[in-house]
Amino acid sequence: MGLPPLPTLAEALAWVYDLQKFGIKFGLSSTERLLAGLGNPHQGRRGIHIAGTNGKGSVAAMLSAILTRAGYPVGFYSSPHLVKFNERFRWRDADIDDAEVLTLINRVRAVVDEAELPTFFEFVTAMAFDYFARVGADPVILETGMGGRLDATNIVSPLVTVITNISRDHEDYLGRGIITIAGEKAGIIKAGVSLVTYATQKGVLGLFRRTCAELGAPILVGGEDFRTSGYGEGRFGYRGLKGRREGLRMNLLGRHQYRNAAVALAVVELLQQAGMDIPEAAIRQGLQEVRWPGRLELVDHHPRIILDGAHNPAAATVLAETLKHTLTYRRLILVLGIMADKEIEGILTKLLPLADVAVFSRPEYSRAATPEELAQRAAGFAGEVMVIPDLPTAIETARARAGEDDLIVITGSLFTVGEARDYLITSPGAGG
Repeated sequence: MGLPPLPTLAEALAWVYDLQKFGIKFGLSSTERLLAGLGNPHQGRRGIHIAGTNGKGSVAAMLSAILTRAGYPVGFYSSPHLVKFNERFRWRDADIDDAEVLTLINRVRAVVDEAELPTFFEFVTAMAFDYFARVGADPVILETGMGGRLDATNIVSPLVTVITNISRDHEDYLGRGIITIAGEKAGIIKAGVSLVTYATQKGVLGLFRRTCAELGAPILVGGEDFRTSGYGEGRFGYRGLKGRREGLRMNLLGRHQYRNAAVALAVVELLQQAGMDIPEAAIRQGLQEVRWPGRLELVDHHPRIILDGAHNPAAATVLAETLKHTLTYRRLILVLGIMADKEIEGILTKLLPLADVAVFSRPEYSRAATPEELAQRAAGFAGEVMVIPDLPTAIETARARAGEDDLIVITGSLFTVGEARDYLITSPGAGG
């Protein structure tokens, strides 16, 4: 049992990415076997387990920032990454380095059964738990990959569970309809462990309340037990379990982030009740300094370019609301690359009515829809349509068409946003 170490990071990452050929597999047995071989590093970790259709990464990033500034050696596991694999693992709110990634890959390879190889996500989840145990991360913030009940992360015994919201996504895997999806997400709820949620649908909340009642788990509901208010000019207030906080500031764009901030602050209050020392200054500083790239991220000013990984209709609705009510511009130029297995029409119908120019492109990823297909699905769009498969060329074309007061938004998928971010920020000489 076990595979030999690989000498270089490039070879090791190529092997890990090749595990994607095994697709997505629900169930915990493979993850449990890997972790048993590693000495069960997930056991004894204080955790915060976060599921939801959208917003779970933003909530996790806020908690990571707040708890790090409170002095805790926080571990944060998220997916997918935008540019670099290392982004999936943060410790003390910083990405881990290349040497550590290579070490982790080889440590987990050493306990892999070659006759029954894990999926990509199972392997990477084992890497996260092994790393957090070795560095003594406490607490550990875990984002589910998809769903919850059978997600590879669902082997923790958390301090708090979180379900940000529920909308239709990944229905080929999670089942059809909001209630079925909510049932999968509810699988992270644990006996006696508080659930924090900002789900709003009556049927979904009913399902969560019943599940919590059966398990003796307290439930806190956004809009009822906690909420944000008075946001504007970069400030907002919060009302929760301990009364009110006023004059809070946040470093993320979009009105939807105030709901995410409310969820994070409710979790903070529960952690304080559990005995964790989280000073007010850490809460305020963490919110002001939180970083979550690729989500309404302004990456250039002349012209302005915003990246947002709106990859389903609910996320596209949030982006559309921000474009209508928060951002100002003369013309809107959209650069769109969307995965073929997503609700393409649902995304396009939210965003295209706001655009003057639509540039259809694609990331270098096998699941991506062709730009030609996107253009066909955009029939009836009144603005100018361009089909440019090469994403950097699409970005430069959008730049050339934009005036000083125009806005370019690159969106449709986190894969599109990740490649765009790499081109605009990471690559030497690219961007403006």
